[in-house]
Amino acid sequence: MNDAERPLSPPQSQLAYWISQLTGWGVYSLSRFIGGVTVMNLPWARFGLELLFVDALGFGLSHWLRDFVRCQQWRALPIRKLILRILAAAFVCGIPLGVLTQFTDVSLLMRPNELLEGVSPALQFQLALPVAIALEIVNWAVVFLIWLTIYFLAIAVREHRSAQFRQSELARALQLAELRLLKSQLNPHFLFNALNTVRSLIADNPPRAQGAVTRLANTLRYTLSSRHDELVTFAQELDIVTDYLELESMRFEDRLRIEKDVPDDAAGVRIPVMLLQTLVENAIKHGIAESPSGGLLRIFAVLQNEMLVLEVENPRPPAPIRTAHEGIGLRNARDRLRLLFGERASLELDLSKPGVATARLRIPLQQ
Repeated sequence: MNDAERPLSPPQSQLAYWISQLTGWGVYSLSRFIGGVTVMNLPWARFGLELLFVDALGFGLSHWLRDFVRCQQWRALPIRKLILRILAAAFVCGIPLGVLTQFTDVSLLMRPNELLEGVSPALQFQLALPVAIALEIVNWAVVFLIWLTIYFLAIAVREHRSAQFRQSELARALQLAELRLLKSQLNPHFLFNALNTVRSLIADNPPRAQGAVTRLANTLRYTLSSRHDELVTFAQELDIVTDYLELESMRFEDRLRIEKDVPDDAAGVRIPVMLLQTLVENAIKHGIAESPSGGLLRIFAVLQNEMLVLEVENPRPPAPIRTAHEGIGLRNARDRLRLLFGERASLELDLSKPGVATARLRIPLQQ
């Protein structure tokens, strides 16, 4: 997840609040000042100072209201109770400011004359002040109602983003846990086979076993160093596969023939760690080992349409392929590809050629 999608930290949230407060009240005060000076022709100096004083009180009252709302935990209320409290708070805050405004030139922005048309002059005189105060109270109540609505909408958006972020982090944690589980199933299986190879060499050919131990050490070092890596370069993976194939060549001797056709420009492509090793091990276990005469294990790679296409080809015995051929190794490989690349990557086992099995892997070049 990129930084733009992350929820705001507490300091960032405070800064965003104060910027919004100053901007909102500043725009509101400026619009009233321009209206009073240009439309009502009010004296700008006195009117400006009185407007600044009144709106500063509104600014301070809105800030106090924010602290009160947070202290009373209004966010946890059902929507119906929250609406009732918002309406009540808006009018409670509007009353003192509505009364105070009546003693300043700011009250001239809102005249009750139009409401009292058709009323006798005597009654107009009696009702003018109460109606003017009522209008100011309603005006300020609407201001605080809008303020509270914007405030709670901002909180709802922030909490929605936080929930999305937490859900994304949880999904990522589960994905990493699943990847670690798949790797924990893979590595012991690979090491068990490698140790079996060394053991057979110790019994059959002790001098060659020394070289096998060295290659096994390289394999162990790679396995341990890649515990926290999900992706490695194709060149790194090919190096460890080469060591593994040297071990297997010592065991199978003439029964195992190896052919590699890998372009240099594929060396830097990043692939899942131990994935090529899995395909090669699967090819030897279910192809070379089960064929009395062995055969050719071919590793082919090509860059095509922004994809790395990797094939591991091996002979297969004439008997029907056992279900083990699609066993834990290939299932784990597919699951890891799904977790790391989604639908962009694929792994298929091609049995269309007689006597040949081809594991074909496609990985996007851009991660």
